[in-house]
Amino acid sequence: MNKEEAIQSISQHYHPLPPDCQKDLLACCQLHRLEKGHLLVKEGQYADKTYYLLKGAARAFYLKDGKDITDWFAFEYEFISPIQSFFLNIASPQYIETLAPTLLLEVRREDVNRLSDLYRAFDRLGKIIVTQTLLKLQQRVISLQFESAQQKYDNLLAVTPDIEIRVPLMHIASYLGITLETLSRIRAAKIRI
Repeated sequence: MNKEEAIQSISQHYHPLPPDCQKDLLACCQLHRLEKGHLLVKEGQYADKTYYLLKGAARAFYLKDGKDITDWFAFEYEFISPIQSFFLNIASPQYIETLAPTLLLEVRREDVNRLSDLYRAFDRLGKIIVTQTLLKLQQRVISLQFESAQQKYDNLLAVTPDIEIRVPLMHIASYLGITLETLSRIRAAKIRI
């Protein structure tokens, strides 16, 4: 896949971008092929880029008292960025790493802002992405506060059926806010049924 196809993918999956906007986006974005385990962002880094995944997977995580805590996953046709650093221009409190060989499109904050000012369609694209992210985050908060471990797991599988193949179980458990042992028990019970 090349940059033109990547931009067409954004236009198809989120919001149509006019040819002039696509041309300007093409001039300022970068396409990267990365290996599994590549750190896109490190804690403490000022991060001014957003990433659109075309192939592969990534996760955002924190290190707290030596413990690795996953708080977000992104897969094909999804965006990921260190939101606090990207929008507030502060040091990132989290890491973002690839979970598999990954192909992604990278766009800098200054280019996002410039294209948003120039093109109504690009500004609309940004609003759609932010809205979808907020809705996903709201569902995650509800899940963490009100659902049992079993419900959290079932809902995650409903949204991302192949996640167990693509993401190590320890990261899934961390994301769900449960121990690896609890996740193992839930999975074992599901297999027996």
